[in-house]
Order: sequence, then C-alpha cells, then structure tokens
Amino acid sequence: MSLFEPRLQSLRTRMAAAGLDVALITDDDNVYYLTGYYDYLHMEFGRPTILVVPREGQSLLITPTIDLNSALASARVDRIAAWNDGMGAEWRAELPAALKGAARIGIEPHHMPPLVRAYVDELTAGTSVASVTPILADMRMIKSPQELQLARHAGEVAGAMMAAGRAAIGDGVPEYEVALATSQAGTRKAAELLSAHYDDADMSPNTHFLQIMASGRDIVKTHHRASTRIMRRGEPVFLCFCGMTNFHRFKLGFDRTFWIGEAPDDQAAVYEVAVASQKAALDALGPGVTAESVHAAYAEVIQGAGFEYPFRCGRATGFSFLEKPQLVTGDTTILQPGMVLAVDGSVSVETFRAQVGDSFIITDTGWEPLTHHPKALGEVIL
Repeated sequence: MSLFEPRLQSLRTRMAAAGLDVALITDDDNVYYLTGYYDYLHMEFGRPTILVVPREGQSLLITPTIDLNSALASARVDRIAAWNDGMGAEWRAELPAALKGAARIGIEPHHMPPLVRAYVDELTAGTSVASVTPILADMRMIKSPQELQLARHAGEVAGAMMAAGRAAIGDGVPEYEVALATSQAGTRKAAELLSAHYDDADMSPNTHFLQIMASGRDIVKTHHRASTRIMRRGEPVFLCFCGMTNFHRFKLGFDRTFWIGEAPDDQAAVYEVAVASQKAALDALGPGVTAESVHAAYAEVIQGAGFEYPFRCGRATGFSFLEKPQLVTGDTTILQPGMVLAVDGSVSVETFRAQVGDSFIITDTGWEPLTHHPKALGEVIL
C-alpha cells in the first residue's frame, strides 16, 4: 500500500463525519499530500488541476494533457481525466457528473482559483458548500514516520546551506555570491540524500526560491533577497532558508544573524535578547501545551527587555511553508508528538534586526532539533 491510500481513506472518513459527499481539492500541496502528484505549473500557466474525492466511489484527478505523463507516473488515484487547451469544455467537462447528486460539497475557499470557483458556484447553486480546509489541516498536523524522515533530511540540507552561506560571507563579497554558495551546497546534499534513501527518480534535488538575506543597512528588510550589494567588515548579515529548505517537497524554517569581523555593542545587545527569546520559547515548547503559550514565553522576554510586541514566534511546517498550528496569540491548539514547528527568536529596532530560527519535532517528552548551527554571539562573528 502506498503512503497516499491511507490519506485518501482518512479524508473520506472525516468527510463522512462532517457530512460531506464530495470534496474538490485545488491546493497544490494538498493534491500532492493526497496523491503524490505535482506538476509545478498549475494555475501559474492558467491550467487548473482539480482532485475530486467522493465520500464513496472513485477518486478523480483532472489535470492538463500537457502534464498527463507526469500524472500517470506519480498520481495515486483511481482515474485521471486529462483536458486540453481550447478543446470542448476543458477542465469543466468532468465536474457536472462528479458533483451530481451531492447534497454537501467541500471546497478549499482560499485555495481554489477564482476561475474554478466561479464555475463551481454555478454548478452548486442551491447546494450546501462547506470548507474542507480544516479537515485537511488537522490531518496534516501529525507527521507520519516517513514524513519525519523527510524532515530530518530537510534539516541536513538546511545545515549544508547554512554552512556554505556562512563560509561565503566576507568583507568585499557581493550578496549574490552567498546565494550561489548556499544553492549549490543544498542541491548537492539533497542529491546525496535522494540517491541514498529514495527511489523517486523524478524528484529534483535543486534548491530554488530566491535567497532571503540582508546585510548592512538592509538588515531591517525582513525578506530582502540577495542583491549585488558588497558586504563590508563590521556589518551584520542575515541568512534565512525558510523558502529554500524544501527537500522532497518538505519545508522547514531556519535562519541566523552573523557579523563580519566585529559586532557593534548595541547590535550585540539586541541579538542576545533575540537568542534569549528563542530559548524561552524552547523552554515552553513540548507536548500538551498550547501553541499560544510558546509565543507568550517568547514575547515576554522581548517586551521585558523594553522592545515592542513581536510577530509570531513560529509556525508548523510540512508539505507547505505554513501549516497548522501557528505559535501566536489566539492559537489554542494543543501541541502533540509528531508535529514539526519552526521556532524563532527575533528583535527589531529602527536600524537593526536580529533573528535566529530553527525547526523541531515535538516528541513524547519534549522536542528534537532538526536544524543545527551555532548561535552564541562569539560563534556568529566571522
């Protein structure tokens, strides 16, 4: 039995409990989670892919003909319906029959392309429509042993990228050289792991997504991308891999702040608070506590040091960059073993910003780190 059959069956069981007759899945990550199928393009090129999961009966994948060979190779579904640009009703052709007789239909309201949503609204006029997103979010919170192996390997890829980025930082070096170094290191580590542990020959080892980094005066730009800027001695440098740690489609969060040669005293003091705030979060992190209580411990350190109330402490990750729960005020989800969470420590002032972040598996007794890199002040001055 593949990994995907139990997931589809679990979805059907939960649909029955929620009174849903059929679900239309349009989020790329959920299509992959349930079927193993990915095509990289989807709506970016105006071509919808739709997974139809009835409570009873055959699952159906509606996907463009241009990607049919990929679907046949990877999609674990009962039936595939390919559609071609400009031919007949295109992707619409299968939906009337798929939804016929359904009294209650589940959709992903925030992940359904407007083009598809408009047609589904026409078909379902007078029919009860509900969100299937909470069901899928709950399903994906607790990772399977196979997913946890992916998470650990993703941590190895992230570590290789961080080490290479650290080594490339220096006085007179342009930021893009750091990005090139991290991408090459991550790709080589991913290729090594794929060759040794996985049999999916189509899964690419190449890292992608523009490198998040900032140096000097740009350090306050949280999601700044690597540019042609030349780094100089005495400047801070921020590296973030939250968009690039994506091994076998499993995502993690991981970031560090460095200095070239020396760290100004005022910046070092801010950095120490950021590290302390992450430590406070980790002291609170574990099974049986609420997500918001971890954020509260982190925020208390930051505000206690005289800084403004911070953004969320972290988030769950997996096959999406953002999953449930979030470590933020108002999220009362109880943390459980098998969750994967990115946990940050961060402080921002007008001219400087410090952040350290790592990813962890919640265990029966606490947590297991997935990312590893020094964070003591003396160890991040290069």
